[in-house]
Amino acid sequence: MAFNHLPAVMYDAFGPLSVTPVTDSVPMARNHRAGGPPQSGGNRPSPRIVLDRLATGADRAARITHTEHLPPREGRHAVWPDRIRAEVINAIQRAGIDHPWTHQATAAEHALDGESVVIATGTASGKSLAYLAPVLTTLLDGSEAPNGRGTTALYLAPTKALAADQCRAVKALAAPLGNRVRPAVYDGDTPVEKREWVRQYANYVLTNPDMLHRGILPSHPRWASFLRSLRYVVIDECHTYRGVFGSHVAQVLRRLRRVCARYGSDPVFLLASATAAAPAAAAGRLTGLPVHEVADDASPRGELVFALWEPPLTDLTGEKGAPVRRSATAETADLLTDLTVQGARTVAFVRSRRGAELVAVIAQERLAEVDHALARRVAAYRGGYLPEERRALETALHSGELLGLAATTALELGIDVSGLDTVLIAGYPGTRASLWQQAGRAGRSGQGALAILIARDDPLDTFLVHHPEALFQQPVESTVLDPDNPYVLAPHLCAAAAELPLTEDDLPLFGPAAPGLLPQLETAGLLRRRASGWYWTRRERAADLADIRGEGGRPVQIVEADTGRLLGTVDEPASHASVHEGAVHLHQGRTYLVRELNLTDSVALVEEANPPYSTTARDTTALSVLETDTEVPWGDGRLCFGSVEVTHQVVSFLRRRLITGEVLGESRLDLPPRTLRTRAVWWTVTEDQLDAARVNPEQLGGALHAAEHASIGMLPLFATCDRWDIGGVSVPLHPDTLLPTVFVYDGHPGGAGFAERAFRTAREWLTATREAIASCECEAGCPSCVQSPKCGNGNEPLHKRGAVQLLTELLRSAPGTPGPEAGRAPEPARTTGPPAP
Repeated sequence: MAFNHLPAVMYDAFGPLSVTPVTDSVPMARNHRAGGPPQSGGNRPSPRIVLDRLATGADRAARITHTEHLPPREGRHAVWPDRIRAEVINAIQRAGIDHPWTHQATAAEHALDGESVVIATGTASGKSLAYLAPVLTTLLDGSEAPNGRGTTALYLAPTKALAADQCRAVKALAAPLGNRVRPAVYDGDTPVEKREWVRQYANYVLTNPDMLHRGILPSHPRWASFLRSLRYVVIDECHTYRGVFGSHVAQVLRRLRRVCARYGSDPVFLLASATAAAPAAAAGRLTGLPVHEVADDASPRGELVFALWEPPLTDLTGEKGAPVRRSATAETADLLTDLTVQGARTVAFVRSRRGAELVAVIAQERLAEVDHALARRVAAYRGGYLPEERRALETALHSGELLGLAATTALELGIDVSGLDTVLIAGYPGTRASLWQQAGRAGRSGQGALAILIARDDPLDTFLVHHPEALFQQPVESTVLDPDNPYVLAPHLCAAAAELPLTEDDLPLFGPAAPGLLPQLETAGLLRRRASGWYWTRRERAADLADIRGEGGRPVQIVEADTGRLLGTVDEPASHASVHEGAVHLHQGRTYLVRELNLTDSVALVEEANPPYSTTARDTTALSVLETDTEVPWGDGRLCFGSVEVTHQVVSFLRRRLITGEVLGESRLDLPPRTLRTRAVWWTVTEDQLDAARVNPEQLGGALHAAEHASIGMLPLFATCDRWDIGGVSVPLHPDTLLPTVFVYDGHPGGAGFAERAFRTAREWLTATREAIASCECEAGCPSCVQSPKCGNGNEPLHKRGAVQLLTELLRSAPGTPGPEAGRAPEPARTTGPPAP
């Protein structure tokens, strides 16, 4: 039997730190006053006082495992380059910013010189202003052109909310410049009647990679005037473009550069990023261009107090009698309630849509017991809401009408939430970059801030709250992406050919894998070669072949059965696990039960209900090895990396009691299987190694299974992934290796680079895995070490002691880290096999 753990979607400085994390987005950064450090937050209590208040009461103080104090920092001013127009400088000064920070002036200088640049500095450091000053200057210059449209600029954000937020900020900053600067959002929420105006008249268009891919590039003749005049392309939050999504965006940008060249323009790329290990290298992989790096953050910052918080064990027992720790959701709801009562403006980041809704509902119920008015000042914010719902919540947060917000990462990226006092992070978000990104939402007006990471009952979270050095003494991760993944590249070659016939001269732009893919696309009947190049042959839209978010299929609409009202959407691959028949669905504080999931029509019918439980899907997996690219001896065993095919199926769901997580029952499901070709790392052990580890045949399956679960949980420390981006399978005797084997694979077609990163850092990764299991205080295994909440086999069997013995023996035989040394970004994975456009 194979034991597995799946990704959620298959298709698809602080202090001693060596880097300064996270980003900002607001050009009018409120701490850009002349004269030193940021101002305090008025009469607000210091973050230390707020934390002390939270820690009072029954055993609350014992839940804080570590507190990190990041002291305030003085700023360093400069002067704007003399090529920045006086009108722009005056507009900036009207916004209250007398002088730029040194990094802003340096970045603006590169941009004016026509050099692409990445600005990788910390929260509220004014990265937006660093690129807006040269962009606005150039737009003003273009407005004085004797004929034609003048100069244009394009802004790309990973989310609609961030683009809308930036548009508001740019309009406010550019108001004194009159109609010479005409910013406008162009995305899926833009009314049809407004789109033509944007194409014809806007000179600063704010959009996202999805609309660029599906809307602008395929219709480039309608955008000819804009593209012909395109001088700058701004890519905000560029560190978010990683894995498969980042690989797709890299190819979209290459298509943009190609179409621009057709119209005679060669835009400069201006990127803003949370500090990564190598920002210039990551930006270069993303754009395909040489990029200058500006990473010396000269802005001031306020005090940040960062606490690590571990919920207590309860008297309940879970699967196999394991001790149950109080859920991070319940703990976060309690803290959000207490902070709202204190009047502290707070955002609680929760990893799932359902979790965000649940935190808001619990906090509202508890606040209603204190003051009904307070209950109305807490809400949830997540993806899947309708556009008007998102905008209303953003407005309420900006105005201060809302004191507390339980949000998914939809609110993580750059949206101006100035004035927040506290950020709660319910569970490690997967990477240190995301952790600092979320923590940086507080204190953006310069006041002191408090951030609290609340650990989930999970191997990695438990490890981190007891090993703070892994968070506070390590740099932010390198960005992993692979534009040459054939599953990514092939559909973009088709899209490019549909935009303009592909020629031999175009191929270097798309990377070294492009020439080898074209014959396969010809054979598949997708492209046809003529003397002048390759042409798209189909009637349908070529852009529809590439799902750049890796979501695999059109979204499933969630419809209220009795009224026909559309509540929202969910990605098609995630629908099997989240809106299956019998699933509990939360929306805007209301609870619904899924009556029916119709995959043919992509509709989930729901009805309002009030069940005393939540639901969690269970699935099973089978895996076969397609090709082994590399293998390294680990004693008699092997560490391998290569291509695999994974088949998985959602087979049942658990009902868990709210708050406690107690399992109430399990129901079977009948859903179709899904197949995935991807990349994996795997290791094998021999009979001699098992004897040396004193793992007998009865323990073997449980030992492998436990090691698999824990290794998946620990991989995000070594790769820029979330544990939900990866999956695993463990088999006492695998038919392809003929040995006991543990696999960990990328949950995306063609791979995302995460499994290769695991291969490159295997010794460090598996050492941390062993330590996480061995140091857990439980007796036989629990969610903090080896149990998984979504294990397809119901966490059966698991053998904690056997996993420690097995990993100890395996690591005793491990050579030095294969390939690049640990901590350094590997070369992107190269996937073999045919593309699947």
